[in-house]
Amino acid sequence: MTKPLLFLSDYSKKHDTGPNHPECTARIEVLEELFADLSYDEDKIFYAHSADLDQILLAHSEDYVFDLQDIVPDRGLFTRDNETIFSPDSYDSALYAAGAACQAVDTILSQDCGERPRACADDGCQKAFCAIRPPGHHAEPTHELGFCLFNNIFIAARHAQEAHGLEKIAIVDFDVHHGNGTETMSRAHNKAHPDKPILYISSHAYPLFPMTGDPADNNETLLNIRLPDQCESDMFKQLYEEQVFPKLEDFAPQLLLLSAGFDAHRDDPLAPINLQTEDYGWLTQRLCALADSHCEGRVVSVLEGGYNLDALKASVSEHLRKLR
Repeated sequence: MTKPLLFLSDYSKKHDTGPNHPECTARIEVLEELFADLSYDEDKIFYAHSADLDQILLAHSEDYVFDLQDIVPDRGLFTRDNETIFSPDSYDSALYAAGAACQAVDTILSQDCGERPRACADDGCQKAFCAIRPPGHHAEPTHELGFCLFNNIFIAARHAQEAHGLEKIAIVDFDVHHGNGTETMSRAHNKAHPDKPILYISSHAYPLFPMTGDPADNNETLLNIRLPDQCESDMFKQLYEEQVFPKLEDFAPQLLLLSAGFDAHRDDPLAPINLQTEDYGWLTQRLCALADSHCEGRVVSVLEGGYNLDALKASVSEHLRKLR
């Protein structure tokens, strides 16, 4: 079976977060090693274009975009919260990360690989993985947060609606932290545009940053699942079987987007959840089966967290194997 398409950015390694920061350039370097190990052909790898301002404004306020431009330093590092770091190339890195997600959507939905049609020959470009940073799901409409500058996954969802005319899109966020920004944006969008619903599903540890994602808020287009402390594989699978998969079946999206965080792994340093590497393969396979039923197999996965480098590499390997 053919490999999923890869969308990368040269700028991912230019976003400098300084020494000892968990969201670091080494995350991309280990994934590049993985892609080499998997013998990825050049016609399966795409280097992202920068997102344009209109795409960014699908998620963020214009004032915030201009603010980011102003605070990026000419040299050295800058932070407003001791966590989300800015270096001279950070703004461009964020533009290219969002651009990768939008470009993956364009390729999947148009089934057009431009000058490299062999990449689409076997499966119509139905699945893609964006190995990019900075991540995005914590970014709010008006401010950065939690390592995130632009909300890549929500920008991709809105781009799919605006550029390709889709109506129903589902985002499944299996990062161990709640995607507060994605929920905020999805809620506002669904209130303003009930005819173009975006279903947001998040499974996350609690209490854990950012201390949001309350199941009491769940509705037709929102499903929050708080994982119990030290959650093991069996409980995780049970929660997905009982809540996530039925929700997706009922919603029947036209496109499935994944906020693919791998920091619920038992070896990850930032969270008290104990998933095994193989669990990411199981989850990916089940989500792809749902996409085959409702989305013509169309899945775009966008990297979020994952901070133990060995666990990240192994988990993404499982993810890619089941995205085939």
